[in-house]
Amino acid sequence: MEILHETEGKIFKIKRFSVHDGPGIRTSVFLKGCPLNCIWCHSPEGISPDISIWYNRNLCIACSQCVKACPGNALELIMNAEPYIKINRKLCNITGDCVKICPTNAMQFTGSISTVSEIINEVEKDILYYKTSGGGVTLTGGEPLYQPDFSAEILAVCKKRKIHTAIETCLFCERDTIDRILDYVDLFIVDMKLFNSIQHEYYTGKANENIKENFRHIAGLDKDILVRIPLIGDITNTDDNLNAIIKFVLDINSNIPIEKINYNSLAENNYKKLGIPFLLK
Repeated sequence: MEILHETEGKIFKIKRFSVHDGPGIRTSVFLKGCPLNCIWCHSPEGISPDISIWYNRNLCIACSQCVKACPGNALELIMNAEPYIKINRKLCNITGDCVKICPTNAMQFTGSISTVSEIINEVEKDILYYKTSGGGVTLTGGEPLYQPDFSAEILAVCKKRKIHTAIETCLFCERDTIDRILDYVDLFIVDMKLFNSIQHEYYTGKANENIKENFRHIAGLDKDILVRIPLIGDITNTDDNLNAIIKFVLDINSNIPIEKINYNSLAENNYKKLGIPFLLK
């Protein structure tokens, strides 16, 4: 039996039977950590590479078992019309005692540490579906290239198993990081948000010259690419922005497909769970 190198990485979700992250039926692996900080991010738990605790108030029955279990006294039961647990993030030392004792899973970790072999074992559960549907595995996040060693090894093992691979990426990384995975990626799903670099930096925290150069690089290597543009109110969903991105992509290669993706209005709930402001609102 083949023994994989036990490279570890941080993930926050594995979604089986996904049909929106590439062709066919897929398993999507969500990796933690992202160099961007988009104010509309629908998975804010994936931005930070650190594992923390988040709290789903809708599941809480206010039993206060977590308050009693917390060794750092970071939790407090607030008794009002709808009782809830208040988390003092400065006192929380992420022991997970609250997660272990919570009877309704209202307290959860925002991620976990996994090995490559654990990821592959999960992926291979649906290998028959990949073969019959033309599906495979998609690395997403967060930003998969934020954990380049972990991502490269997962992709390499999948290719060795003859599993179709895709990576959903913003392409904000060093050129060497992309070159390391080129032979293991069948499809690049590239999120292009804002064409204007000043606007890009304002809304995501980073300028996009590096992203554009990396896009030109992979487009020049005859790789399969799908461009996705998230439609965010009057920020990305403007004629000027959409036309600029479309022109940029088609001028490089007129055969690259472009999709416009509607925004998930339920994203605000994840910010509430983390106890952080939803800046888009």
